[in-house]
Amino acid sequence: MRTAVLARRALACLLSLPIAAGLAAVPAAAADPAGVEVIAHRGSSGIAPENTRAAIRTAIKQRADFVEIDVQRSKDGRLVNFHDCTLERTTDVEQRFPGRASYRVSDFTWAELRTLDAGSWFNERYAGEPIITVREVIEQVRGRTGLLAEISPCAHYDGLAEDLDAELRSVPRYLERAVASGELGVQSFLVEDARRFAQLRPEVPVGLLDADRPTEAELVALGTWADAVNPQHTVTDRALVDRIHELGMEINVWTVNEPGALRTMAGLGVDGIITDYPQLLTQR
Repeated sequence: MRTAVLARRALACLLSLPIAAGLAAVPAAAADPAGVEVIAHRGSSGIAPENTRAAIRTAIKQRADFVEIDVQRSKDGRLVNFHDCTLERTTDVEQRFPGRASYRVSDFTWAELRTLDAGSWFNERYAGEPIITVREVIEQVRGRTGLLAEISPCAHYDGLAEDLDAELRSVPRYLERAVASGELGVQSFLVEDARRFAQLRPEVPVGLLDADRPTEAELVALGTWADAVNPQHTVTDRALVDRIHELGMEINVWTVNEPGALRTMAGLGVDGIITDYPQLLTQR
């Protein structure tokens, strides 16, 4: 993200972390990647159920520079923080609404979505953890950490860039302050959505996600309007990092969880690391 957090933290490795039985195992500590922005993937999703208040709260406690979320829209137009296009993997939707013809997020009203348990799948200690709206996310992170909002690539949506712009503008005093402090960014896998948001809100840094290594032609084209290129870490090397920087953009790699990969990416000079375990990079 071109507008960086004003005070980047000196990052150091985590020696150990006790976790409750039944939670995902935490990878061993990473080396010190000082200066790299730490972006909590769906919140601290290695420790708490993804995209919930608990995951965001944990990421804030772990001093992540940004919390990354996923923007979708309910049937009645509410923007919600949820990753998968359908609800089955991380909620009890099939038990609560058996026999529905579709379990897409967009086929449920907000009144229905808010009844779902989005925590028990991860661990029973999070039973009853609800799906939350994008506005609730903003209220939770504002003044505490940055927000990186991903516009969902689920193919059945139209107008999410416009909806996200309207939502950000609707929260009193949030947008201007977040931009001024470098605590807001937007990204998408879809060029159309990322470019549309950049047109609507040019003061907000916008990045394009990519699972593959972008070509030179793609990078040059992105350099005319994008602020960042955010590739999968497995396709990232020094040449790619240097070229993205030469074109005036930043690079934030995803999703990096293993100590060796964290060290490698930090050593390449990436600007941000998107990880399920932000504490590996922020806790002494």
